[in-house]
Amino acid sequence: MAVVREMHSPTRLNRLTQAISAYIDVTKPKILMMLSFTSLCAAFVAQRGIPSMFVLLAMLLSASLSAGGAAAINMWYDRDIDVLMKRTANRPIPAGLINPSSVLRFGILLGVLSVVIAFFFVNPLTALLNAAGYFYYAVVYTMWLKRRTPQNIVIGGGAGAFPILIGWASVTGSLNVTAWLMFMVIFLWTPPHSWALALYKNDEFTKAGIPMMPVVKGPRSTKMQSLIYMALLFLCSIVLYISGNFNTFYLAGAIIFNSAFLYCTWRMWKEEDHIFIWAKRTFLCSLFYILGLFSTMVIGII
Repeated sequence: MAVVREMHSPTRLNRLTQAISAYIDVTKPKILMMLSFTSLCAAFVAQRGIPSMFVLLAMLLSASLSAGGAAAINMWYDRDIDVLMKRTANRPIPAGLINPSSVLRFGILLGVLSVVIAFFFVNPLTALLNAAGYFYYAVVYTMWLKRRTPQNIVIGGGAGAFPILIGWASVTGSLNVTAWLMFMVIFLWTPPHSWALALYKNDEFTKAGIPMMPVVKGPRSTKMQSLIYMALLFLCSIVLYISGNFNTFYLAGAIIFNSAFLYCTWRMWKEEDHIFIWAKRTFLCSLFYILGLFSTMVIGII
């Protein structure tokens, strides 16, 4: 019997490990890291220093549960198209690692826990914003916009910006102009970031029938619109400095990171023969942009 237990125990352990890994994956942990980072930065800027560690941890937990729960709902709802794209075919549901109904229940549970934790351990406004961000991504973007309009990313960009408001409200209990300007940075950043991905993964989005801008309007129009949003993003980040909440260290960083992102977007627009190369470079540059810009906000204050 001991031999039998030894033979079966690793199998049970592997199954448990696989299940835990699958549940983590449906929360889109890489995106969670970025959203947690921006909410953390917003909290530091709102406090103009280091916030209460308890509030900070409670905010991060509630915001992560909200975003993770909404991501789980997104994976549950999109399971029919995820299987059609190479980029998403290995996600837990299309890969057969987890039952769709279990993911749905898991996503709802995380959303409820997010609001409860924020309400009792942070403040009511943070709880409301967690609920709003959850609904925006899980319902407005995933179920309404994503498959219906090429403006899905533009309108849906607010979903990724909610962590800014959550982080700010967690330490102030209110929202001001600076919080909304930081929100607009993420909102305006989302189209050039997402369309760059859509350009070099255009065939996959076409196969799945998702009306991304390159699929509906073509690469040329998408690249031009990316340039327009990039220019607005540059302007918005400078307005943040003009508002008087940031110092020249932030201004210098904003100019450097916006210039780099703008250059990549311009090269993507200019290139016809190497569009996929520059689309991928623009996508990667957009990630470094967020890391760099928000880091300068915090460093300049601390």
